[in-house]
Parts: sequence; structure tokens; C-alpha cells
Amino acid sequence: MAGRWRRCLGERGGAFLLGAVVAVAVIAAVIGGEAALSSTAFCTSCHSMSYPAAELKKSTHYGALGADPGCKDCHVPQGLENFHWAVATHVVDGAREIVLELRHDYSDVAKFNARRLEMAHYARMNLKRWDSVTCRACHKDPRPPGQSARSAHDTMLTRGSTCIDCHQNLVHKQVAETDLDASLAQGAMV
Repeated sequence: MAGRWRRCLGERGGAFLLGAVVAVAVIAAVIGGEAALSSTAFCTSCHSMSYPAAELKKSTHYGALGADPGCKDCHVPQGLENFHWAVATHVVDGAREIVLELRHDYSDVAKFNARRLEMAHYARMNLKRWDSVTCRACHKDPRPPGQSARSAHDTMLTRGSTCIDCHQNLVHKQVAETDLDASLAQGAMV
């Protein structure tokens, strides 16, 4: 029996080794590529994203508790358990944003603001679908001050809401809030 295994490995060992090397290379390329595509430098290489990046640096989220979040911290789910969402975000949202970057003129902030609500809605819907996983990565056990905020958080837990349902304008320039539950149900911005 042992001789049979040695012969089998000897005959197929090269193919197995080659397959293992290729698999490791593909995994490294996917993980490394995802990390590179999640960097703030990559995100802001498109002119349009320089406006929200500047807003982030002026927000209360930037520098709070010594943390300087980047684009990926809010817009790309992190961790192995969320890797599928990160890849989907790059493929679906990234492809859409590249096409829109080529189709629209964002040479000044006024032109960017003309599409701001639509872009904010897409970002909010991602957070809604992800149950605000990127918010929860930093805010592990939120304890809001004040009775009304605590009551709202308690309601959130029983109603099935998520962070973005109430906190739609925390970091970037404020735009009209949208009804995320209705938008999800109707498949369009409400």
C-alpha cells in the first residue's frame, strides 16, 4: 500500500506541486490586488474622489481618538469574513465609477455636487446591505449619550435597522437623506 502511494505521488507530484504554486500565486494576487485597490491613494487617483477625501479630513471622524480613516475604512468591508463583499465592491462599484468618471466632467466641485446625491445613495445602500459592517469595525459597542439616542439605538436593535439608517451625513457634505428600506424594496432611490 505504501509503495502505491509513493508511485502515485511520484507520477502526479509534479502536477500537484505546480497546482499548489499556481493556487498560492492566484490567492496572493487577489489579496494583494484587493489591498492595492483599497488604498486612499488609489481611490483619489480619480479626480472626483479628491473632493470627498478633503471632506473626510475636515470631519469629526478624522483624527478622532488618534485614528485617520481612509476610504476603505468606510467603503470597503475588511477582514477575511467580508472578503467577498470587498471583491464585489471593487468589481461592481469600481467598474461603475470608472465608467461614470469617463462619462462625466468632475473638473470642479459644482459639477461633482450635481451627482453627489446619487453617489451618496449608492454608498449608503452598500452600508445598508452590509449591516453597516464597516461602521461596526470601529464602533464595536456604541454607547450614545442621552436618553433619546439610547432609545433610538434600542429601537434599532429590535427593528432590524443599521447604523446608516440614521447616520447618513456624518463625514461628507450633507445631502438629502433617502429612505434606505424603501429604496432596497423598490430597487431604486426613494
